[in-house]
Amino acid sequence: QVQLVESGGGLVQAGGSLRLSCAASGRIFSSYAMGWFRQAPGKERAFVAAITWNAGNTYYADSAKSRFTISRDNAKNTVALQMNSLKPEDTAVYYCAAKRTTIIVPFITPREYDYWGQGTQVTVSS
Repeated sequence: QVQLVESGGGLVQAGGSLRLSCAASGRIFSSYAMGWFRQAPGKERAFVAAITWNAGNTYYADSAKSRFTISRDNAKNTVALQMNSLKPEDTAVYYCAAKRTTIIVPFITPREYDYWGQGTQVTVSS
């Protein structure tokens, strides 16, 4: 039904910026809540940011709210995560996720999502 493909990861120095993109298939994209998660070595997959189906509400982890911005373009079936002032602790594999819902509440747990991308590596060097 829905396929997600992330891009934009790479190696960046501390203080730099990256913009991750997630391209989604399907005409029902606009009826999905979207989220970004990350998983560092030895850690569980953790919530980063989420956005509601109509882009009217966004939610951020404490570590991300002052530096990251999530956005979506339903006409283009894309979701983006702009990451500024990157720190070495941001190093992780970043995953795009989709949940079939129009409910305007935050979904911050991985098991709440229905579809996942393959992940894109972000490495921040000091």
